[in-house]
Amino acid sequence: KHCRLLVPFPPVTPENPELPVSPVVVAMPGKKASKVKRAKGGKGKKDSKNVPKADKESDVETARANAALWELRLKVTEQDVAEYREESHKLARANEQLTSHLYRAEKSSVDLTGYWEKEVASKEKKVGKSLRECANGISALQESLRKQEALALEERNKVARDFSRMQDKMREMEEREAQMEQELGDMKESMAIADKDYREHLNNLRENFRKEKECLETEVMQRCKTEIAVLKLDHREAIAKLEGALHDAFKKHDQLNESLRKTTKEAEDLKRLAHTLSQDNNSLGVERDLIESMLKKTDAQLEWKKKKFSELRVKVTALEEALELKEEKLEQQDKQAKISLVTIQASQVELEKLQKSLAVRDKEMLHVKQLASAIVKKRTELEEFFHEVLDHVRQEIVANRIQYKKEALQDYRQRFREATAGKIKFPPIRTFHKSPYSTNSVYSDMEATSQWSHRSTSEVQMSDLSWEQKEQVLSLLFAKMNGLQER
Repeated sequence: KHCRLLVPFPPVTPENPELPVSPVVVAMPGKKASKVKRAKGGKGKKDSKNVPKADKESDVETARANAALWELRLKVTEQDVAEYREESHKLARANEQLTSHLYRAEKSSVDLTGYWEKEVASKEKKVGKSLRECANGISALQESLRKQEALALEERNKVARDFSRMQDKMREMEEREAQMEQELGDMKESMAIADKDYREHLNNLRENFRKEKECLETEVMQRCKTEIAVLKLDHREAIAKLEGALHDAFKKHDQLNESLRKTTKEAEDLKRLAHTLSQDNNSLGVERDLIESMLKKTDAQLEWKKKKFSELRVKVTALEEALELKEEKLEQQDKQAKISLVTIQASQVELEKLQKSLAVRDKEMLHVKQLASAIVKKRTELEEFFHEVLDHVRQEIVANRIQYKKEALQDYRQRFREATAGKIKFPPIRTFHKSPYSTNSVYSDMEATSQWSHRSTSEVQMSDLSWEQKEQVLSLLFAKMNGLQER
């Protein structure tokens, strides 16, 4: 037979908050089953000789039960140590998050001040640029006016020079025409003189030819007459002297033939001279035709020059009209210069107005800077206040949760003691650390306090809210201040 040993749990302490409710039953051999209490350190030990065998076995079993209990307590303490480590790690992470949040807030405030300073500097630069552009525009207008005046003077000088050149050219053309007319008159006179000389030369040649012809004819007739007389005398003498005279007659006949040949030759030479003279006459006629064609050409050149002169007159009139147009343009440019001067004066007035408006804007910018600095200071103060409030609320939440956990633990222990005494029933098992499988945890009660149980339409006082709800409200307000949207 075996007996059962009921070993009750030790009292619940803060070090060992969770222990199983049911007692440990240890099976022991023996005739009777008896409840054995946990043996203390070394008071229950006796000599093995005097103690019976059953008592020895019961002591061994109690020692084993105590060892099992101490092992359970060791496991529970190890779990508590692990939980405390996790909580310390979580607190360190929360501290790091808070420091990072504070650093981000400081950085955002610094960035905001830098942004405002940059905007102010950019606006000042824009104002300076606008002033410089206005000054550059005025200087450019003045330079353009000076350039236009210089160009107008240059154009006037050019037109005057061109006009003087045209007048000089006209004078040269008139002088050349006068010279050409003189040359033509001289050529006409020389042609008339040459024509007279040619006619006189022709008449002289004709008279000389006629005189020479008459002389030759008279000489031939005289010679013929003399020869006939001589022949008659010779014939008479030949008749007298037949034999001697015949021979002389033949000789004379030969001489006469030769003289006839000479005379015919001379006649042919005279004919040739007449032919050459006629050729010379023809060449002189050709020269006369050439001279007449030259005269016609000179007349055509004179007509062409007259046409050119008329064209030049037309050009001169066109140039005079162009001069008039230029003068009108110059007058228009003078008018435009006057108008531009008026516009410059108006722009100067506008510049003065702009400078005044810029001074007013500078004052406004200074006021805006002061307001921005005041707003930034107030915002930083408000952020610091919110940080302090959030820190205070979180500290209160932590303290409240610790207090609630202590009170719940004390209540749980009190109820457990009463249940062990038999006054009430044993309470349900409750865990005092975070675990995903726990159905009755203290942390679930703590999380339930953060849930919003109030209606959206009803008004709620801050004193009616829990610390967790206050933290939610403050964090939501802080997020709205920073421009974050609600999720």
